[in-house]
Amino acid sequence: MEKKEEKNSQQEEFKGRNLEDAISLAEHVLKLPRSQLSYEIIAEKTKLFGIKRKEIVIRAWPKKASEEYISSKFLDNLLSCFPLDIKYHIKKKNDMTYFIFEGTDKYLLLRENGSLLLAFQHLLNKISPRKVQTDCDFYRKRKEQELKEHTQQIAHQVQETGRNEVLDFMNPYERRIVHIAANQIPGITTESIGDGFLKRIKIYPIK
Repeated sequence: MEKKEEKNSQQEEFKGRNLEDAISLAEHVLKLPRSQLSYEIIAEKTKLFGIKRKEIVIRAWPKKASEEYISSKFLDNLLSCFPLDIKYHIKKKNDMTYFIFEGTDKYLLLRENGSLLLAFQHLLNKISPRKVQTDCDFYRKRKEQELKEHTQQIAHQVQETGRNEVLDFMNPYERRIVHIAANQIPGITTESIGDGFLKRIKIYPIK
């Protein structure tokens, strides 16, 4: 009984002039190819407005709720709360799912060092069985390069002076870049300091 109720909660109705149109609409809204959809015809109507016009109504749902479907439905509901022009598309590579954002208001995602973009990523990773990364306007590539250059500049400074340096609070993604970049400098190593999601990194010389 519980399984049947869960299936019904995922069903949506779609209309078209014929079956092909209705299925195509379901593909677009559910963001799934028809090979991953189950559907049933629930009504066939003929409307009369001077001329005969046929309409078909189907009910469609995912054959199996994929991680992309779960994540995209969650994100669609979240974005509907904002009066913004922000869209996205999904890419998959190896064991990673990428949500690439675009739209007129996408610049809001990149304010304050991409805090909103990274917040979306954090939420998506809470509900998705696959690892999720978010990106917008190649933010990640630019951020990685800037952070790598800054880290290596500090590491060279530590190498010359012999004095430890402690960086600002960073999330796990940023800390990983810093650890890799700093440890490429001979005689330098790093250590995360603190507890919780945000931590600081100490860059210091190997004794």
